Order: sequence, then structure tokens, then C-alpha cells
Amino acid sequence: MEKTKHSGQSGRMAAVFSAAAVLFSWHAGGGFATGNQANQYFLVSGKLGLVSALLALLLLTMTVRQTIVMYNSRRLGSYKELLETLYHPLDKLELVFEIYYYIMVLMCVSSCIAGAATLLGDALGVSYGLGIVLIGALLLVLSMFGAGVLRKVSSVLSLLILICAVMIFIVGIGRKSDVIAEVLRAPSDMGTLPGAIFRSFQYAGFQCSSIPTMIACGTVLKNEKEAGKSMWLSFAMNALALVLSVTMLLGWKDIYSSVPGGTTIPTLTVCKQMGITPLVWIYYICLFLCFVSNGVCSVFGVVNRFEANDWLTRKLPNAMARRAGIAFLIMATAVCISVVGLSNIIKYGYGYCGYIGIVMLVIPFLTVGVYKNRKYLKNHNIPEA
Repeated sequence: MEKTKHSGQSGRMAAVFSAAAVLFSWHAGGGFATGNQANQYFLVSGKLGLVSALLALLLLTMTVRQTIVMYNSRRLGSYKELLETLYHPLDKLELVFEIYYYIMVLMCVSSCIAGAATLLGDALGVSYGLGIVLIGALLLVLSMFGAGVLRKVSSVLSLLILICAVMIFIVGIGRKSDVIAEVLRAPSDMGTLPGAIFRSFQYAGFQCSSIPTMIACGTVLKNEKEAGKSMWLSFAMNALALVLSVTMLLGWKDIYSSVPGGTTIPTLTVCKQMGITPLVWIYYICLFLCFVSNGVCSVFGVVNRFEANDWLTRKLPNAMARRAGIAFLIMATAVCISVVGLSNIIKYGYGYCGYIGIVMLVIPFLTVGVYKNRKYLKNHNIPEA
């Protein structure tokens, strides 16, 4: 009896961790591994960027939690139904999300392809064009499997990424501890606070494109309490990595900003400046895993949305073939976009989608979504745990 109970508890914790790991994997690529997003969204606020980063992740995980609760409690079947439930009686607003989501998926996948291709060129001398094709093919293969495989892959990748990233950030912080201490001691420019808060919402806004993937992988969470545990765990994992990343970059900003191309992948520039060859290779591995995990999570959300489409099912009865076809179309489009480069994708593509995400996702789910979830759970006598 005790053994069965222990096994059941272990299984529930594994489910909680696997869902948290998927969000971590989604966020890892651009979020903290490259340093590009951290540089553009948080470093501009100085030390207030640390608070801004934490606020952004809090907004993101709170929003995703509400989506999982709404999706699972009502036994919904797609993110289309989820958004219609949120916006009801203005159901057609869901179409705005569709546009936002497809743009964000293309931005996410193209940034992963662009970043990974740049990485292969830097590490192995592979041409940018060939790197794009190789990464695209790898993401295509991995995106053909279902939510169960994605949760397992994300669980493994997230642990490897977290270990590698923390190792790099701690060494980098140690090398510039005097500069970082000076930055933290300096008076805060409170004039930058409104901008820092707004960028937190903007960052959470474009990271909310993870919602379709998260509701598909979050079906393993049985109730509101498990959804809460999973998102708090994901917050802790993401916060650890992102805050360490921002802290390290605060100490190295003057150096990587002065190196030609140093702001494209600032963390790589920092690793090279430290002159520790094994650390550079650890970073290559970490960043490659981040790009792969982020790319697969992005593509999977669209694959999951359309693989059960009646027309596609008739044309392609085989589930793997349908997934491959959908993934191929996404990859082909993303490959075309990736030629503009990582920094432009993050600055313009992510930035403008962040505005839409604030209005259409973050604020609605944290206000109307919270109200509708509480009312529904109460009216249907659904226990918290």
C-alpha cells in the first residue's frame, strides 16, 4: 500500500516537473542562453533589469497557469477553444491570437535556426546556409513526435541546459564581481522604472506564444494545485538562469558591446573573452540544446493545432506524415525569415508581438481568466487538489 502511494506521488511530481521543463525549454533559447533578449530587454534598465526580469517571468508563469487551469477543467480540445472561452462573448477575438501566434512561431523558429546556424559556423566552420538547412532538418524530425515525447525530451534537455548555463554564469560573475558590485551599489535611475516595468509585460507578452504548447503538454496536470506547483517550479528554474544571465552581462556589458558582433550572442562573446576553452565548448553545447528545445516546442504547438484537421486527416491518414507535412511548411517559411539575422528577429519580430501579447493574453488571462476560472471551479464543485 505504502509502495503504491509512494509510486503515485513520484508519478505526480514527475508530471509537475515535466510540464515545468517544457516552459523552461521554450524560454531557454532566446530567453537567457544567447543573452540577446536579456541585453535588449533588461540590460537597458541597469540593475533594475534584475527586477524587470523577475517580474516578466512572474507574469509569464501566472498567465500560463491560468491557461492550463481553464483548458483542463473544461476539457477543451485546442487553443482555439481556449481563447474562445476566455474572450466569450467576443469569441472572434480569437482570430487576433491566431495571427499573433503564427507570427511568433515563425519568429521563434527562425531565431533558433539563425542562432544555431551562427553557432555551427563559429564552432565548426559550417557555412551559414548549410547550418540553416541542417538545423531545419533536425527540428523537422524532432517535431514529428507527440506531446509525451516532447515532455520527456524537455525534461532531459532542461536539466542539461540549467547545469551548463549556471556553470557559465557563475564563472562569468566571478570574473567581473568587482564591476557587478559597483553597478549594484550605484543609485538606481528611477526614471527608467516605468520602461523597465513595461518591458517586463512586453517580454511576457511574446513569451506567451508558448501557450498552445503548454496546454497540450499540461494535460498531465490533474488539478489547479498541480498547475500552480508546476508553474512555480518553472518560475524558479527560469528565474535562476535569467537572473544569473543578466547579472553576468551587467559586469561584461562594456566589453561585449565594444566587440564587433558581440551583441548578437553576448554570452558567447563573454565566454571567449574569459579565455577558458572548455567553458566555450560547454557553452556551445548548452546553446545548441537551447535552440533545439526552443525550436521543437515552437513547431509542436502548430503541429498539435492542425494534425487532427479533417481535411488533412483525409489527405494524410498517417499521423506521422501529417506532423511531418505541417512541420515542413513551418520550417521552410522560418528558414526564409532566418536570413535576416538573430538580432533583427528579436528586436522587431518579438518586440511588436509583445505588444499584442500584453493586450490579448497577459492582461486578459490575469483578470478575466482568473475570474472565469474561479467561478467555473466553484460552480462545478471542482476541488483545488
